[in-house]
Amino acid sequence: MLKQLRIKNFKAWKDTGAIRMAPITLFFGANSSGKSSIGQFLMMLKQTVESPDRKAVFYPGGKNSAVQLGSYQEMVFHHDPQNRIAFEYRWSLADVLKFRDPVSGQSFCADGMAFQAEAGLGGKDQHTLALDHLQYELLEDEASKLSIGMQRKSGARSEYRVDAVNYSLKRKLGRVWYPGAPVRFYGFPDEVVAYHQNADFVQALNLRHEKLFRSLSYLGPIRTRAERLYSWTGIEPESVGHTGEYTVAAILAARKRKISLGYQRPAKPFEQIIAIKLKEMRLIEEFKVSPISEQRQEYEVKVRTRGSRDWVDLPDAGFGISQVLPVLVQCFHAPPGSIILMEQPEIHLHPSAQAALADVMIDVINSRENGADRNIQLLVETHSEHFLRRLQRRIAEGRVPQNKVSAYFSGIARKPATLKPLEIDIFGNILNWPENFFGDELDDFTERARAVMKKRQQQADVGIPDESA
Repeated sequence: MLKQLRIKNFKAWKDTGAIRMAPITLFFGANSSGKSSIGQFLMMLKQTVESPDRKAVFYPGGKNSAVQLGSYQEMVFHHDPQNRIAFEYRWSLADVLKFRDPVSGQSFCADGMAFQAEAGLGGKDQHTLALDHLQYELLEDEASKLSIGMQRKSGARSEYRVDAVNYSLKRKLGRVWYPGAPVRFYGFPDEVVAYHQNADFVQALNLRHEKLFRSLSYLGPIRTRAERLYSWTGIEPESVGHTGEYTVAAILAARKRKISLGYQRPAKPFEQIIAIKLKEMRLIEEFKVSPISEQRQEYEVKVRTRGSRDWVDLPDAGFGISQVLPVLVQCFHAPPGSIILMEQPEIHLHPSAQAALADVMIDVINSRENGADRNIQLLVETHSEHFLRRLQRRIAEGRVPQNKVSAYFSGIARKPATLKPLEIDIFGNILNWPENFFGDELDDFTERARAVMKKRQQQADVGIPDESA
């Protein structure tokens, strides 16, 4: 689970400042205020981790990628190629990292890690990305135990030195040489292990980093339309896809799973959990996925809407249901330890359903499977006042602890963009509510009252009786 994030010189952000990441982390803001860029940056790092090109510092994306950021000059702050993108983050480890220094015999243990790096255009041609440095820090109960990193030699694009703090690297006998460039933006190359007697543990750092980003999934704001028939060959998808295209396949693949919505709450079949949540959001009465015949690998999704006795196909049940279904399925289908990044999960929903979606997400972070917490983290970009209001209410009621919610507002009043943390107290109050956060309701009310008074005066002047009297 991510604990903190900071990004510098990326798109609209000169510096986001330190972002506290909680089980539910929310990003609000006006259009084009930069809030989407935070998720785009994380997805770019994920794409880079999963790219087959080990030499590419960043992979900005291709035709079928979640994000497509173009060239370095297009993604760097102010489009200035002299700027260098820097970033850092901390995360907790699902299982403790342990290793022993074969030279000193000292043992190390870490339950968290921190990472920072900086990259930019390097070399004589100024067209190739180069990593300036990377640094890992191993943490135990938030305290630093050791750090190790690579620093690019001045003027050399592919020669690096390795430095460590609280750990004595022992060089193997032989001539002095410098290891080559890191793998992507985060990885120690094999030469680091070959050059030292006691650097084998850096391979574990590489793997933990890759595991972090493989746990990240993304669901965009534009989702595929519902279909009348879905084909499924028995393969379990990793997620519902960037546009929800694998939603029904994920439901079918998860049929044997049972999810509990909290400690000491009964575990129920996956499909039943989805149906319960749709009903609690007052969208449907019943929901089912059925094969059209035993001989074919095609399935249909049927729903019974509120106030009706008839079952209808998903495309006939209303657009909002088909758009929120991928959100619910991804939240409960994701494997334990997942980080789910979502843009506008509330899109196309009625205000009451938007509020109920906040309750669903509280259930998601409290959910359990096979007797253990699922430890799901939700990073949500939203425009919904109703979603936030429900979370504020649940904090006041004690349904969700205050420290499990982190919220930020992205402002465009000044350039560069600013990210303001919203201070939420134990009563659910926002102590530093930004001006015109969701528009100016008081101004609308005042101006409407003035317009009413003016219109009534005009009617009185010409002798028209007041119909509201």
